Amino acid sequence: MLYTNLRDATGNPVALRCEAGKIVEIGPNLAGGPEMDGGGRLLMPAFVEPHVHLDKTLYGEPWMATSAGPALRDYIDNERRVLARQTTPISVRAGKLLERMLCYGTTAIRSHIDVAPDIGVKHVEAMLELRAVWRDRIDMQFVAFPQTGLLSQPGTADLMRQAMTMGVETVGGLDPAGIDGDPDGQLRLIFGMAEEFGAGLDIHLHDKGELGAWQIERIADYTQGAGLQGRVMISHAYCLGMIPEWRLEKIGRRLADLQISLMTSAPAETPIPPVQPLTEMGVTVCCGSDGIRDSWSPVGNGDMLERAFFTAYKYDWGRDSEFALALACATTHAARAIGLAGYGLAPGNRADFLMIDAETPGDALCRRPHARRVVRAGRVVAKDGRLV
Repeated sequence: MLYTNLRDATGNPVALRCEAGKIVEIGPNLAGGPEMDGGGRLLMPAFVEPHVHLDKTLYGEPWMATSAGPALRDYIDNERRVLARQTTPISVRAGKLLERMLCYGTTAIRSHIDVAPDIGVKHVEAMLELRAVWRDRIDMQFVAFPQTGLLSQPGTADLMRQAMTMGVETVGGLDPAGIDGDPDGQLRLIFGMAEEFGAGLDIHLHDKGELGAWQIERIADYTQGAGLQGRVMISHAYCLGMIPEWRLEKIGRRLADLQISLMTSAPAETPIPPVQPLTEMGVTVCCGSDGIRDSWSPVGNGDMLERAFFTAYKYDWGRDSEFALALACATTHAARAIGLAGYGLAPGNRADFLMIDAETPGDALCRRPHARRVVRAGRVVAKDGRLV
């Protein structure tokens, strides 16, 4: 299929030729073969969701406002109560959300899956089955996530290992100090597990201020010691928005050297890693949804264009270059952060892209138009919010 009458990010005419699910040619003056007229729409790479909790979504369920807090542990305990009462299977709730995400233009996802003594690996089993059903439409990577604690919950480490043997690709961690109270103990365990399974790591870090910054330095130490450069992500990392510039510079340069990526959900209520300075240092910073319509918050809809907008809005960005950076956080940066191969608008890569009714990337970000055509492996799979 030849997709014609499109515009690139600079407004110039562009067309793509797709064969066997891949882009084989891209340029302004292509012709020949079956054609689909893009109607002058803006061409964008498909979105990548680098951080979501699909197994815990309540998408499609009756409205439920937040009922927990204020501490992190309060939210975790409330979540266990809510999920214990849930009768709708994970496959149904997560499946509805996946459909919505695909219609918005997301074709690759990294989802954290809870592993804990009260649920064992049931969530892992459900998500592996769901991945098999959706494998032709959305790429899914999984993280074994110790939501209730690792060292503080005996038996969780064994369940994490079981999840890895079942097919989960990435080892998860959670606030080595704030949740487990033993930073080096947790980091030794999860880095050892990553080496054991030849896996990467994705560590939730909510601990703030100097305590969080110190843990990032320890994560960098362990990354270097284990030779896991380019395979570690730190999610949230609020602390990086709370430290002096000289300290940020020191930590940022080391993160860049070790290719440790960062993920932010751009929450409104707390400082977040300074995206632009860190990017200029060479750190890969991406944005993700985190929880979508779950017991933590009813907010979220699965649209990565909206999540990129939240990132721009957080910093009061308004320049085209800033909007381009916000979009990169949901596309190219996110793909690099999760190690997604064959991604992007270039020959040889899989033909995953959007044709969106917008003047420019900045216009797309600010208006987030509903009129989108989503192409996966060279075929239109969604149009204007509906699966084709």
